[in-house]
Amino acid sequence: MQLVLGNKRYSSWSLRPWLVVRCFEIPCDETVIPLGTPEFATRIGELSGSRRVPVLIDGDVHVWESLAIIETLAEWFPDRAIWPVERAARAHARTIASEMHAGFAALRSACPMNLELEVPFQDWGGEAAAKDVRRIVALWADARARFGIPSGAGPFLFGAFTAADAMYAPVTTRLTSYGWPIDAETRAYCDAIQALPAFREWKAAGRAERWVMAGNEVAGKR
Repeated sequence: MQLVLGNKRYSSWSLRPWLVVRCFEIPCDETVIPLGTPEFATRIGELSGSRRVPVLIDGDVHVWESLAIIETLAEWFPDRAIWPVERAARAHARTIASEMHAGFAALRSACPMNLELEVPFQDWGGEAAAKDVRRIVALWADARARFGIPSGAGPFLFGAFTAADAMYAPVTTRLTSYGWPIDAETRAYCDAIQALPAFREWKAAGRAERWVMAGNEVAGKR
């Protein structure tokens, strides 16, 4: 089984299923194809129907789209508890993961993931991005209050790390890299995600890359 990824410094959608693979110890090789290069244009068509990464490949099965990959892994590895075990928690985790998959375009556009970036807060994306951040913070607080804290299982949205955390992991980097003012509870959650050994491994690999995508950089602040 192979997971095809984009640049680790920038590819938020690649990070999501990769964290699931690593955190749940799923045996899987990986291939990084640099985004926006002739190599990417040449190779991606034979791997991904959408011509985008990530792509999970197992024999003649090709699964693109991050959330579809995560759901496929949860089906193939049912013993891994990729989603919460308890019925209500699992339903809520899928709900907020899907909201992440479909939403928050203003924040994603204004603050693209860049793991080598750390800048003071500006009015990134105006009120539209600020509204996205308020919604995300509220989602996290609600999940923690209803499921995470009562479980006593850990610092993540549902206690133990799940696919919902993988879906929101790149958001934590957007908040911290771009200096968004966040409360202590939100900061603690961001810190918990970014302290994961798997996340630290990904970040180190991203920082070691030498591919630069100008659209994901803030001028003079790399």
